Formats: sequence, C-alpha cells, structure tokens
Amino acid sequence: MARGTPVRHRRPRRPRRQRLDRGRHQRTHRQPLAEAAADAHRDEPDHRRDPRRPRRPGRLPYRRRRDGRALHRQRPQEEQQVSHDDYEPEPQRESAAPQDVPAEMSVLGSMLLSRDAIADVTEIIKNPADFYRPAHQTIYRAIVTRYNDGAPVDPIVLNDDLTKSGDVSRIGGVSYLHTLVQQVPTAANGEYYAQIVHDKAVLRNLQSACHRTLHEISDGACDTGEMLDDLRAAVDDIVDDAGDGNEDTLIGADGEDFLEHLENLQKNGPARGVQSGFTDLDSLTSGFQPGQFIVIAARPAVGKSTLGTDIARQAAIVDGLPTVFFSLEMSRTELKMKIASAQARVPLHHLQFQGGMTDDDWARLAKVWPAIDNAPLDIVDDAGLTLTKIRSHCRRIQRKRDLRLVVVDYLQLMEGELSGRNENRQQEVAKISRSLKKLAAELQVPVIAMSQLNRGAEQRQDKKPLLSDLRESGAIEQDANMVILLHREDAYDRESPRAGEADFIVAKNRGGPTATITTAFQGHYSRFVDMAQT
Repeated sequence: MARGTPVRHRRPRRPRRQRLDRGRHQRTHRQPLAEAAADAHRDEPDHRRDPRRPRRPGRLPYRRRRDGRALHRQRPQEEQQVSHDDYEPEPQRESAAPQDVPAEMSVLGSMLLSRDAIADVTEIIKNPADFYRPAHQTIYRAIVTRYNDGAPVDPIVLNDDLTKSGDVSRIGGVSYLHTLVQQVPTAANGEYYAQIVHDKAVLRNLQSACHRTLHEISDGACDTGEMLDDLRAAVDDIVDDAGDGNEDTLIGADGEDFLEHLENLQKNGPARGVQSGFTDLDSLTSGFQPGQFIVIAARPAVGKSTLGTDIARQAAIVDGLPTVFFSLEMSRTELKMKIASAQARVPLHHLQFQGGMTDDDWARLAKVWPAIDNAPLDIVDDAGLTLTKIRSHCRRIQRKRDLRLVVVDYLQLMEGELSGRNENRQQEVAKISRSLKKLAAELQVPVIAMSQLNRGAEQRQDKKPLLSDLRESGAIEQDANMVILLHREDAYDRESPRAGEADFIVAKNRGGPTATITTAFQGHYSRFVDMAQT
C-alpha cells in the first residue's frame, strides 16, 4: 500500500442473531421466514400479559405506535365517558346452601349402631333428600331398605349391598362406613342429630324457592299472579313437610272430642255434606263429606261432564257454597252455556245458534241470571292443568272464601309432573289419582274427579259398567272413597224402552251402602234431574 494512502478500517460486524435450530425448525428455501420464526418460538414461554388476567387497579393500558415505542398512558375514550344510567351491578354469588355434614355423618353412624336409632331417625327424616351429600342419601336409602326388609344393618352387609348396586365407589367404600360408625360414641343422640339435618333441609328448600322466584323476577317473563301462586304453593309444601311428627297418637289423646262427636251423631244424625241435588243419592251418601275423593266415571258422550256440572251448579248457585270447577275439556263459554241452559231450562241449542232464543227463553234466562252471575263458582279452563296449578288455585280461593267443593273434569287429561323416565301412563294416572286424594285430605273439602271408562262395557252383552272398567289404572278404584258409574242405555240403543233414563251406580261407598239410583236425563237442557221432577 502506498504511503499516504488512507487506511480504511472495517466496521466490526454485529454478532449474528441466534441461528435457528436444526431439525424441525430449520428453514428451507421454500418456507417463508416469518413462518419459520413462528415455528422456532412456538414452544417458548410467552411472557406477555395474559389478556384474560384483570389489570391491577389504577393501571391504564399503553397506547403503542407502529414502531412499538410506548407513549404516555392514556385512558381509552369509552372509559372517559361513563354513563351512570348504564351501570349494572355485578350479580352477587348465591349464598351457600344450609348444611351440617357432621350431623349427617352422626345420623348415619347412629343408624349403623342401633336399629332403635333407625326407627327414631325415620320418624323425622322421611326423605333421603334431607341429606345434603348425595353419598349420604345413598347410604340412608340402603339402610332404610334393609331395615324395612327386617335384615341386619352394619357396615359389612351394607357394603355388600352397595357393591351389588354399583354405588360403593360413590360413597367412599367400606372404610367410609366404618368412619361413620366411629363418628359417634353412642346412638342415643341419633334423634337429635336427625332434627338438625331435617331443619337444614327445610332451610335449603326455602332458599331454593326464594332463588327460583328471584330468577323469575330477573327474567321478567312470568306473570306476577302466577309467580306469587307458585311461591305460595312452594312455601305451603315446605311448611307441610316441616312437621315434626311428634303429635300424640294414643287412642285416648282425643277421647273427649270423640265422645262429643258421637253424641252429636246420635242426636242429629250424620253431618250434612255437600249436596248433589239428587234426593236419593244424597240420602244414600249423606252428601259429599270433607276430605272425600269421589270419582264419577263413564264412557264418552254418556254425560259425566254434565253430571259434574250439575253437582257444581247445585253447590254454588243453589246452596251458595264456594266451588271451583277445573275444566280440561270444555272452555268457560261452553260451561256457562251448559249452566245457563240447565238453570233456566232453555234448550242448549237455542243458546248456541244465532236467533235461536225466543222471548220466553230470554224471560227464563233473565229470571235466573242474577243467581248465576253472583254465584261463588270459579271456572278454570286450562288444557295443561297440573296438580301444582290445581293446588295453587284451590289454596288461593280458600284464602279468599271458605272453599267447599272441587270438581276436576277429567282425570285422564291431567298432566303428570316429574314422571320417571321409564314410567308408563298407567303409573302416571295412579300418581295423579293419589295426589287428588291427598289434596282432598289437605284442603278438607270433597274433590270430585271425572274419569273415563275403557271399552270393556261395550264388548259385553250387558253394557252396564263395572269397577274393573276404570281406564288406565286400578289405583283410581283403590284411592276413591266413592265411585259412581254413570250408565244410559239409550247411549247404546236409541230405541231402548229406557230412553231418557240414567243410572247412577254407586259401586263403591267407603263406610256406606252401595246402590243403583235411577234419574232422568234431559239432554236438551244438558242436565240430570230426579225422576220425580220429570
């Protein structure tokens, strides 16, 4: 190099960035650089803030430019303009359900120690759902099953039963059964522990009813009156289930009341129940008594709805007794047509067609209309009636007035509730029948239910119905205090010499005689009457 020639100093090369690892991260000539870099850093931990993680209070997000440098923290525009009108509080977490697991363990331990404790506990805890833990419900159910079968109860045999049913792993195995036994030193306090468990269950049920109502209020889709009825029915059920069952059951506990009742019975005769309006039937039954479940059964088009309407009309319009008629088959208008026709003796077809009523018909209707219009008769027409709705309506009416009679038309059209997956219609109807019987006892009013008969009578030479013809369930016959089978020969043979006559066959009358009562059927007035009135 010539002297004087300036020397060029080579700028030091920057250290090369870390090369991409060979193997699966090696970039090929066909792989874009950005894709290769993404593959290289795919497994590296991401130290950036998780967007799901809430920011610390008071920290504002950075606003970044394209070159990535952070500017000053600035509150977003949408946060600067907060309208208090749009503020919605966060939903509060529902409080924990009332429970006492140690008390539940003590109850089960006492039952495993002593059969006497099982008898005491089952007087208080009648439903396994009183236990909060599902495992305790399973154990309680298994203990009660063995106790009812008269079999011994201890952890060993109980473990064998639960193993066969496939539930042993769900309850914690045989070791947990021994833990329950060790939980209590003696079984003497089992009844006390059971009361604690039952009280907690009552509180849970009450809490659940309140939460359900609060959710309905939040949704705003439920009618206020219906919501109140549902809440009142739920609370009434809780109150009924909360009974302690410690009432005195000795035969002499109500001895004086019984003697007074017997004296009144001998002096004045049986208490007068709700009258049907048919002289011979009322003489036979002494009226429909409080708490009775009465079934009126017939084949279609024979007149069971008409007879139910006649009884309701007699009770509400003639005798002034508060009555409710639940119709799953006819509308309010159809029922009022039948009532007006029967009460005013105006042919039904005159009311149903334009220009059909004569001046005499109008005069008859005007004479009886005030009694119809002011009658304490509630008509509920709902094709989707369930027992819960019926009970709710009845309790509301009972609070307003002294409810005296309930009529349901008809039983097989009612919808079942909480039916089992493998439950057939016969079992469902049996549940409905049993529930109506319980409703009569609960409200202490007679409950009359119309029921359909099967085709058995039509296939016999003698068309008179039998108890065995009750459709879909023999439980109806078992539950009913009284069964009245309705029969009309002219329904099968228009040329019958008994045309216009109807038989009320009292096939079952618990505590009284049975008989067949002949009445007259006035189809044009949509009513039955005593033979003497024809």
